[in-house]
Amino acid sequence: MSKINVLVIGCGNMGTSHSRAYHKSDGFNIVALVDRNQDNLKRLTDELGAIPTFSDFETALDETKPDAVCICTYPGTHAKFAIQAMNAGCHVFVEKPISETLEDANAVVETAQKTGKKVVVGYILRHHPGWKKFIDIAGQLGKPLVMRMNLNQQSSGKEWKVHKSIMEAMSPIVDCGVHYVDVMCQMTKANPVSVSAIGARLSDEIDPDQYNYGQLQVRFDDGSVGWYESGWGPMMSEQAYFVKDVIGPDGSVSIRKNTFDLPRGSSADIGGHTSVKRLHLHHGKTDEKGNLIKEDEMIDTPDEPDHDELCYLEQEFFLKSILEDLDLSDHLREVVHTLQIVLASDESVKTGETVKL
Repeated sequence: MSKINVLVIGCGNMGTSHSRAYHKSDGFNIVALVDRNQDNLKRLTDELGAIPTFSDFETALDETKPDAVCICTYPGTHAKFAIQAMNAGCHVFVEKPISETLEDANAVVETAQKTGKKVVVGYILRHHPGWKKFIDIAGQLGKPLVMRMNLNQQSSGKEWKVHKSIMEAMSPIVDCGVHYVDVMCQMTKANPVSVSAIGARLSDEIDPDQYNYGQLQVRFDDGSVGWYESGWGPMMSEQAYFVKDVIGPDGSVSIRKNTFDLPRGSSADIGGHTSVKRLHLHHGKTDEKGNLIKEDEMIDTPDEPDHDELCYLEQEFFLKSILEDLDLSDHLREVVHTLQIVLASDESVKTGETVKL
C-alpha cells in the first residue's frame, strides 16, 4: 500500500499534534507544512525532520499536489480551505468547527458529495475510549437525562492571546460547544427542540459585541435537558472548572476529577479537559424505606490516551475512511446539526430569546 501524501496547514497546538500523528503513522507521508508563523514551522521541522514548508496554502496545494489536506487554522478559513482542497482532488481532515456558518458548512458537505472526497471533522471525543464508556453508561440511566458539562479556562499570556483571536470569529460556547452538544446528542439519541443561552463580557480587551463567558441550555424531545458552560480569560475561576456529569432516573455518572489545589492556570491545559481516568457511577434505586440499596462504583479507564494519542486515533480513522471508502454522510450530518445548535445558542445570547430548532 502506498502512503497517503498529506499537506498540513496550521502548525499551532492542533496542527502540531496532528503532524506528530501523521509522522507516526505507517499510512501517511507529510509532503509539506503551511503556516504564516515561521517560528511554528521551525519548531515542527526541528522535531519531525526536513519537511518542505510554505507560508501560502494555495501555493503549497499547487506545488505538492497532495492526496489529503489537514486543516488546523482558525475557524474562519475552515470551509474555504476544505472546498479548495476537495476541488483539487484531496480528501480533507478539518478541525472543529467545520465552519463559522451553516451556509458554509452545507457548502462543504455539498462539495464532498459532488467530488466524492472524504471529509472528517475533528470531534476528538468520539475517539476517546473513556468518553465512549461515559456515553455508554449515561445511556443506561433511563430517560429523561440531565446533562451538565463545562470547559472553563483561566487563560493568560499566550493562551489568552489565542482565545482573543478565536473570539473575533466566535464565542467560547460555539468554539468548543460542538464537542459537548455532540456528546449530549449521543447520550440521549433524541432530537434537540430548543436552545436558550446567556453570556457576559468580562474584559475590555475584547470587542463590545463579543463575550468571553457563556452558558447554553438545550431541550430534547424525550424530555432530556443539558447545559454547557464555557469561559475564557485571566479572570476565570478554577473552582469547579471541570464538570462532566449526567443524571437519569436510575442514577448518575460523572467523570471523576480532582480539580482543586492544582497549580494556578491548570484549567488552561486543554488536554486535561479530555482526560478520563475514572468514572463515578451512582445507583439511584432505593428499598421500601427509601434507602439506597447499592454502593457507588468507581470505574477505572486504564486506556487513557493523551492529546497526541487521541489525534493519532483520529488520523487512523481518517486513513480508514479513505482506504475503505467509508460512508461519512451520517458523520457530516451530525457535524452540521451540532453546529446549528451552538450557533442558535449564540443567537439566543444576542437576542435574549429562546431559539426553536
